[in-house]
Amino acid sequence: MNTDPKPAPFFTGQGTRPYWIAGPCSAETEEQVMETARDLADAGIDLFRAGVWKPRTRPGDFEGNGTTSLPWLRRVKEETGLKVCTEVANAHHVHEALKYGVDVLWIGARSTTNPFSVQEIADALQGADVPVLVKNPINPDIKLWMGAVERIQRAGITQLGVIHRGFSTFGKDKYRNQPRWQLAIELKQAFPDMAFICDSSHICGSRELLYDVSQKALDLNYDGIMLEVHPRPDEAWSDPAQQLTPAAYKDVKSRLRFRLATTDDADFLGSLEALRGQIDEIDDEILALIEARMKLCDGIGAYKKRNNIAILQTNRWGEILKSGIAKGKRKGLSEELISGVLKAVHQESINRQHRIMKGE
Repeated sequence: MNTDPKPAPFFTGQGTRPYWIAGPCSAETEEQVMETARDLADAGIDLFRAGVWKPRTRPGDFEGNGTTSLPWLRRVKEETGLKVCTEVANAHHVHEALKYGVDVLWIGARSTTNPFSVQEIADALQGADVPVLVKNPINPDIKLWMGAVERIQRAGITQLGVIHRGFSTFGKDKYRNQPRWQLAIELKQAFPDMAFICDSSHICGSRELLYDVSQKALDLNYDGIMLEVHPRPDEAWSDPAQQLTPAAYKDVKSRLRFRLATTDDADFLGSLEALRGQIDEIDDEILALIEARMKLCDGIGAYKKRNNIAILQTNRWGEILKSGIAKGKRKGLSEELISGVLKAVHQESINRQHRIMKGE
């Protein structure tokens, strides 16, 4: 993976971690934008966000005012001193936003999904000196997200960060977009020097969940939080349920606790190292048990092959899953954890038995 040039500190000269990004989902009217900005001017935010071009799922929904609203963001800068940011989805958006002095650009989830769109944006950014944030793609595809970051890097953008806004899911769920924290953690391992922002509004889809999700992100050492703020959220032209009033935003922000990445406290580090050593020993035991289990599964696979029996035994698998979840709950372990572990182990067992059936 080509990660040159190396990322520079995000948003140089603007405060310190955490980064606070807030503002309306959409720039609806000049009055609405200015009212929100004035109400947030004393909130200690690093960036005022507002959607100028709004990619909507269906035609007829409010798709933003486009270039018409860029002077409103410029006025925000002039009257409040706040830095401003907005989403761009093509070369025209990039040129217009830069022409009006937008301080930070972000690439939305729908654009990240399409490498052609990301490349067009990257080409338009050649030679520009502007920080860029890349949202995760709609679907949980880590390579698409990584590829988008790399394309923007290769355009010469060094002040580069990512935004975790969750992933679409089928069926009913308490989140608008499933966080899938592990995918963001995996990306952070690939780009350890890059700023990570959590867009709690788009993960939650409702204001009731915003505090908990934002705090979890900070507990996971994210660099900042993006939240949507509107003077009258219930009257918003887009995504009303996930927006906060300026007063509610200030309340949530005041209750959030930022965690240090590390410390030089010798007692803490010594205790932590001891506990981590115990975890390493348990992990070794778990791996040894999984190895032993797989050897048993290999024996079962060979036995099935000799007797011409199908690999998948649905009733047996159902019993294992049901029993495992019940036992896990009695031990204080979540169904999500037990189900995920057992399904992964079961799939590996099937794969190994399939190879035995083929004579490999």
